Amino acid sequence: MDTHAAIKTPPTASTPRLTFWQLWNMSFGFFGIQFGFALQNANTSRIFSTLGAQPDDLAFFWLAAPVTGLLVQPIIGYLSDNTWHPTWGRRRPFFFAGAIAASIALILMPNSSALWMAVAVLWMMDAAINVSMEPFRAFVGDKLDSSQQTAGYAMQTFFIGCGAVIASLLPTIFSDGFGVSNVPINGMIPDTVRYSFYIGGAVFFLAVLWTVLTARETPPADLAAFRAERRHNRSFGPAVRGIFGGLLQMPKTMLQLALVQFFTWIALFAMWIYTGTSIADTVYGSTDPQSPAYQAAGNWVGVMFGVYNGVSALAAFILPRLARMSSRKAVHAVCLLIGGASLASLFFITSKTMLIVPMVGVGIAWASILTMPYAILAGALPPARMGYFMGLFNIFVVIPQILSSLLLGWMTTHAFGGHSVKTLVLGGACMALAGVLTLLVSDRAQAETA
Repeated sequence: MDTHAAIKTPPTASTPRLTFWQLWNMSFGFFGIQFGFALQNANTSRIFSTLGAQPDDLAFFWLAAPVTGLLVQPIIGYLSDNTWHPTWGRRRPFFFAGAIAASIALILMPNSSALWMAVAVLWMMDAAINVSMEPFRAFVGDKLDSSQQTAGYAMQTFFIGCGAVIASLLPTIFSDGFGVSNVPINGMIPDTVRYSFYIGGAVFFLAVLWTVLTARETPPADLAAFRAERRHNRSFGPAVRGIFGGLLQMPKTMLQLALVQFFTWIALFAMWIYTGTSIADTVYGSTDPQSPAYQAAGNWVGVMFGVYNGVSALAAFILPRLARMSSRKAVHAVCLLIGGASLASLFFITSKTMLIVPMVGVGIAWASILTMPYAILAGALPPARMGYFMGLFNIFVVIPQILSSLLLGWMTTHAFGGHSVKTLVLGGACMALAGVLTLLVSDRAQAETA
């Protein structure tokens, strides 16, 4: 265990209270990150299916996302903790590098000519998104004191919602608004999807660039001591001990939140993978990815995802107020219970229009998922290792995704008779259980600042 890195890393200077527009600038990059992430979530299963993937293989092909997160985020968090450049700062070099790679992957994805290529590009895309995204979580902890951290994560949630709404609707906008073809020709990806990903690549890069150019970072209070510590921490032995040894140093609050995250992300992964096939089957009456009905279902799922992300953008400004009136964990518990019931209700809906209603509940849960756990966690972490522990926390997001990738396909085929809508019911039950477990979390930071 590398206690040297954990204890002696010099702190940064005191964190001043930021204005609304400073919060806006430091969070704007998340608009681009979520733009790319939403395109991935809403269209990856559709792309895989169009290129010949079978429904029970979809979850397995999605393994790329959690595995890259598991490997990348703790490492990037550790490296960013031990980075300082007089111009680029600590986190911004990683924002920028990830944005370049993610933009390239977004352009390559809809041009995949075979299933294996699409799976390989998903690995690249998700790794790049993680390189940009993980330091953004630590960025809030770096720049804001505990009284502003919930507001900081809420601002991120607002941009996540806005970016995801536009990205999720893009294929429908191209199809219905501009008459772009939504039908796969010769087994290739429809033009609506291709053009959406091209725009996504540009938006990802430009939004992150805005934050890189407009947000400033505070240097370590003792820069000489920090540089000496960095040389130690970046040598091979201490780096390996620092990255893996942190598993034994996790605060109690982090362990409690880990269980909540585990069941939450089983639910989310089930939703992202199987909503498309479920809606195509139960509402549009098609299981053939080459059919117009199946592709129309894919567009409508984009609309549904746009709704839940739009709701989350609005809820982001309400949740901090509710948290101050009650508590962050109480708000998160209620939001997860609402989201779980909403996701499970898709089983009973056969009307295209009525599918929008449960997405409102999912959006309320999504807003809280993106805000409350990170706000609670930030108050329990040592400032000098904020990036590392935020990256390590991602393990409890990716492990359930890995298990879902390995098991949900089998369960859908063998336990649910190929009816993927039942997998969504399972996801709803998991999210509701996460809500109950939230009540066991200790949020000492909020109690101390109340």
